[in-house]
Amino acid sequence: MFTPGQRVGVAVSGGADSVCLLLALRELAPGWDLALSVLHLNHQLRGGESDADERYVEDIAARFGLEVRSARADVLKIASETGDNMEQAARRVRRAFFLDFLRRGVVDRVALGHTRSDQAETVLFRFLRGAGTAGLAGMRPATREGLVRPLIEIERAEVEQLLRDRGVAWREDASNLDPRFARNRIRHDLLPRLAVENPALPATLARLAAVAADEERYWEGEIERVVEGRLVLRPPAVLFRVDWIEGLDRAVARRVIRRAVQAVKGDLRSINMEHIERILELTGNREGSARLQAPGLDVFRSFDWVRLAPPATGGAEGRNYEFAAPVPGKVELPGGRSSLSLELEPPAAPAGSAYNKDGTELDWDRISGGLRIRNWRPGDRYRPIGHASETKIKFLFQEARIPLWERRGWPVMTCGDAIVWSRKFGPAVGYAVSGETRSVLRVRELGDIGEF
Repeated sequence: MFTPGQRVGVAVSGGADSVCLLLALRELAPGWDLALSVLHLNHQLRGGESDADERYVEDIAARFGLEVRSARADVLKIASETGDNMEQAARRVRRAFFLDFLRRGVVDRVALGHTRSDQAETVLFRFLRGAGTAGLAGMRPATREGLVRPLIEIERAEVEQLLRDRGVAWREDASNLDPRFARNRIRHDLLPRLAVENPALPATLARLAAVAADEERYWEGEIERVVEGRLVLRPPAVLFRVDWIEGLDRAVARRVIRRAVQAVKGDLRSINMEHIERILELTGNREGSARLQAPGLDVFRSFDWVRLAPPATGGAEGRNYEFAAPVPGKVELPGGRSSLSLELEPPAAPAGSAYNKDGTELDWDRISGGLRIRNWRPGDRYRPIGHASETKIKFLFQEARIPLWERRGWPVMTCGDAIVWSRKFGPAVGYAVSGETRSVLRVRELGDIGEF
């Protein structure tokens, strides 16, 4: 948790756990050469009581000669704006408050006062909500960001006994008794009733968390190896092939899905095992399309691909684009993934050779009028090389198994009302090069279009 000489911000709310943590670290600090300061966030939820907590923390820090870094947050207002419940909003605000000091380099570690009793409650709470192994790992003793929990193997009763033995008072938060909060119901009702049958249950739940955390540490490295080169990152989306997922053991596939969700959302909050299983079920078919939504996530399967992205905002408006196509010149396509390069060249081979072997050449002499680049739109049709008649591009998409989300911005080139070229499907027959071609318009798409 610590290395000698570090600056440690001790999170002190005024409650027994955090006050005990401050006392313990104050006594241990000289041996580790730790520089302590106190961090306090006033949630402004209990009016004068919250302000009294803040004054108590300032007083005890002053008694120990420690600097206090405090702030206030209107958690009630934040919860109403974000749609979070009060517990979620308070937790997120606290986390952001602590991480800010770590990001700015003000402290090297932030010490939190969570105990083994808190860990047991967390594991039971997550189990009841359908968490998988990662959720059952509970709170980590130390995180990558620098949050540490030195009391994680100490029971709450031991903490309070130590403070009584030292004659140190602490603040009681009345909201910790409010049965409207799920965690309070678990702490004061469910867990004590279960512990009647099994007094060792809190320790058992905490031990389960430790075992699950070990499992997660192992799998984190393994999954990074499995997904390398397989998850296609198209911010804000992540894509993967259905046949790849099908070839994985289901236990590995679940963790791959979790890794993809985390890449999109930035975390796994509100995602439980039911969501992961539903996404896996979505990958069980490679024909047609299917779609589902989970908290903060839109999951779309089309043919051989699955796409995970944040929920879409807005409708079809804003998706259409159209640009003049300068010859010679280059047109940047929306999304920043690729551009179209248009260059005039002499014919690449003598008459009688295979033309349009890469589907990029047009007979410049057959084009009269300006060219334009736009996205495909429903009803678009033309006759590409190799087709006996005009075909709707929609049918070409289906034959080529192009995922639905790729079609929205699919580029086509027009001359007047006629489509003369399309990505992947190439030139229209009436504009293809031939043995009579004197000047070739070569169309190249540069950038990342993946397998599409």
